[in-house]
Amino acid sequence: MNNSFKKNQKFKVGVVYTEKPQYPKEAPYHPSINYPEYPFSGYISPKPNYVYDGIRQLFFKLGLDMVNWNTPRWNPLGYIINPGMTVAIKPNFVLSKHIEGKDIFSIITHPSVLRSIIDYCWIALKGKGKIIIADAPQYNCNFQELLEITKLTEIQDFINQFSGPRLEILDLRNYWSKERHFPSMIRKLPGDPKGAIKVNLGKESAFFNYPNPQKFYGAVYHRSETIFHHSGERQEYEISSTIFNADVLISVPKLKVHKKVGVTLNQKGLVGICTNKNLIVHYTLGTPSEGGDQFPENFLTKKERTIIKLERWMYDHFLAKRIIGYEMIHRFIYGFLYLKIFKHFGLKIPKEKRLLDAGNWYGNDSAWRMVVDLAKIIHFVDKEGRLHNVPQRRLLSIIDGVVGGENKGPLVPDPKPAGVLIAGDNFLAVDLVATRLMGFDFEKLKQFTNLDKNFCFGPKQTEDIEVVSNKENFEKFFIDSQNNFFSFKPYPGWVGHIEI
Repeated sequence: MNNSFKKNQKFKVGVVYTEKPQYPKEAPYHPSINYPEYPFSGYISPKPNYVYDGIRQLFFKLGLDMVNWNTPRWNPLGYIINPGMTVAIKPNFVLSKHIEGKDIFSIITHPSVLRSIIDYCWIALKGKGKIIIADAPQYNCNFQELLEITKLTEIQDFINQFSGPRLEILDLRNYWSKERHFPSMIRKLPGDPKGAIKVNLGKESAFFNYPNPQKFYGAVYHRSETIFHHSGERQEYEISSTIFNADVLISVPKLKVHKKVGVTLNQKGLVGICTNKNLIVHYTLGTPSEGGDQFPENFLTKKERTIIKLERWMYDHFLAKRIIGYEMIHRFIYGFLYLKIFKHFGLKIPKEKRLLDAGNWYGNDSAWRMVVDLAKIIHFVDKEGRLHNVPQRRLLSIIDGVVGGENKGPLVPDPKPAGVLIAGDNFLAVDLVATRLMGFDFEKLKQFTNLDKNFCFGPKQTEDIEVVSNKENFEKFFIDSQNNFFSFKPYPGWVGHIEI
């Protein structure tokens, strides 16, 4: 396969509107029709599986292996997957529960989407190779609970009873914490069995020469680690070796809004290939006039600013030390004195303002940079961690938008039954189409408009993208500049700054 993009190349993106915006409920999520190419003939669901039908129709609309369409020889992923390869499927498995009790599948990729993809990978591998489902969820995701909710092990048991490619499921994290990222709650995990690789983008990073690195905040309290890895020409990320060593990477994100970068699709979803998320800059402390992007300017009162700065001071001096004794001091000062006593005397910050804390607003000038960096890494960095100017791996994207997530995404979204599946082999093209379908203007999102022009990530303009769909209005939506399509509600900190 030629890994370089051709001049004037058209990037095809498939958009399929499913018959109903609902997932099958019974694992291992068999198709409801015994399709000619189906590799496990006889294992059929008595109830409709609109997801499987939708994935199949996506491949048809993309024109994959049309010579053999609707025959036992149909192999739509054969153009990207060869026998003997290792295929990594990366879902969005950020959490194992919705803290407001809403549909967990407005947050995470539904397993029925993965099952459909697995079957077509199985066909392409022709009995030889390996399929791995791998992701690094948020630190407080209970992976065992996630497996129980998704019933992924039932899919694994079904697939592995047959002679052929084995299916593995990996939690790429080195640790997890049940509730908070406190030293007393941290529990070690095996992590990626192949380990991790450090990638230093140096001067090619979007953070190179970015001011105020001493104010960077990563995923958790110990900022010194984040700052150390993002200073000067050291711009480092720790990437899963399983992902990097795979012959093909299939990204299967959720169609969701995001509090720090607007939307979370393929590019933002690459956070899940990072085995140490504290090497990822999430925001910069302070307001814009202070050289930060934590809060909008003039958003907090003087009293509220004092509370925020005190909280951050305690993080740096107590929690960042990762010592249980200092954690206990923090628990007493913040958990008892503040939450139980002082807060009741009016020393608090309103919930609507709290929603914008930690750079959760359109003015976040840090998070989009790590998205751009990760996009560069997955496209142009080889297995040894060296940066090139041509693509280094085979990629495919299938976005799960059967039920999306809007409003307080990506962690506490409202379910959005959109009934849509989106696919293509160029991450940027697929993300632009998905963003437009959500009713947003991708030109207002820095993760898309600030990609390094010295590297070809795919389309340069919307005319480079060809949309194919079972809905005619979807095929022409770049021309239709007024239609909001699914009209996703943005995160509160983005309202009025992202919509079409």
